[in-house]
Amino acid sequence: MVEFELDGREVSFADHPTTTLLQWLRATGRTGTKEGCAEGDCGACTVAVADPTTGRWRTVNSCLVPVPSLAGHQVRTVEGLPRVAGAQHPAQSALVDVLGSQCGFCTPGFVMSLFEACHRRDLAPGWKRDDQLCGNLCRCTGYRPIREALDRVAGTVPADGLGEPTRGTPEGVAFEGGGGRWVAPTTIAGAVQFLGEEPAAVIIAGATDLGLQITQRHVRFPALLDVGRIPALRAITDLPGGVRLGAGVPLTDLEDWSAGGLPVLHRMLRYFGARQIKHRATLGGNLCNASPIGDLAPVVLALDGTFVLASAAGERRVPASAFFTGYRATARRPDELLVAVELPLPAADTRVGAYKISRRRELDISVVSACFAVGVDAAGTVTHARLSYGGVAATPVRATSIEARLVGVPWSESVVDAAAAELRSVFTPLTDHRGTAEYRHRLAANLLRGFFDETRTQPFVALSERHTATVAEPR
Repeated sequence: MVEFELDGREVSFADHPTTTLLQWLRATGRTGTKEGCAEGDCGACTVAVADPTTGRWRTVNSCLVPVPSLAGHQVRTVEGLPRVAGAQHPAQSALVDVLGSQCGFCTPGFVMSLFEACHRRDLAPGWKRDDQLCGNLCRCTGYRPIREALDRVAGTVPADGLGEPTRGTPEGVAFEGGGGRWVAPTTIAGAVQFLGEEPAAVIIAGATDLGLQITQRHVRFPALLDVGRIPALRAITDLPGGVRLGAGVPLTDLEDWSAGGLPVLHRMLRYFGARQIKHRATLGGNLCNASPIGDLAPVVLALDGTFVLASAAGERRVPASAFFTGYRATARRPDELLVAVELPLPAADTRVGAYKISRRRELDISVVSACFAVGVDAAGTVTHARLSYGGVAATPVRATSIEARLVGVPWSESVVDAAAAELRSVFTPLTDHRGTAEYRHRLAANLLRGFFDETRTQPFVALSERHTATVAEPR
């Protein structure tokens, strides 16, 4: 049996481990939390979970959260927000006061995003307020009053008694229910031991992708290994000339760190997805998913990253260039766990940029993504080149033949135009509902040209607060 705190009361769960929080809430009569898409796209099911590691509330899509992952955690739904000074919670009052709700279906999710905003102290930049709401879809009210409600409550830290959630290290979980098994150790050793015993077990971290197999394909996995309770997987450690990123670092934490620690990674994370998704999604989950349109893989490839894998036999290191072996396939063996990714930091003479083209700017899958790292010496000659792409092949891939020909030649517009034209013979993208092969060829070429223009006078350009395109204008 799994126990956790829901809206201030202890509750128990004993169903199949793949039951999502949204399914369980509604089945037990807690229908204030709404089901819209059941795939993390609309935000109607948003709830808040207290992260015991950081002691802060995180909004999540309850449709993608398996209940056993919440064991020992504090959860708040729209029905469990306390009254403040005898009135509704400020997150609710603000929406009422500015007429921020019409049909009301999306309102519970917006309320919970506003609740998190109440307790954030870093929402002064306008883009962060945009980001706070980009995972909540409204079909009828219009966003102006909703944004006005956010501006009223952001960072106000109301006296609701929920400002400082309990902190601590979650205990391990071993749970069986409904014919399924869920194991959540607290150490890497415990995780790899379980994988050695159950190599067919499915590894689960944030479940932002695996959850879709549960809600859309109705898969009931017989054995799941939850790695979300292992503190070592959430560590970010400085290395000589680089950094070691734990595979279990939530993407919101990685985004916060990378703003100063690795700006090119931060730039890609700006596009990645909604806050509810980034609160749950992890670095390792995105990479081990091995999707050809996974957004982080091009960055790791361009920076010559190294994947650190652990098993009962010890650790081994695999260069990023050898990690992706086929469509959604990697070099990870069934008895191994990805524990970290090690990245060298770009040298001072290296020009870097990260890009993503999608059908819409927020919360969407890539049509083509890319990351470039090109070293140029004082004479203007290329000393090092990495051109990596997603969405142009069965795996995230580098244009290695073009990289080799760039080294030793001037980094000039004519050279870049020739390289961009040659990409057509290197990649064989598919045509699908997001774009044709021809469109992807043109995107791949134009992103390289845009990177050259963007970095003519400086090695890296950060996105503006409210960027309108994937390529920033040179300053």
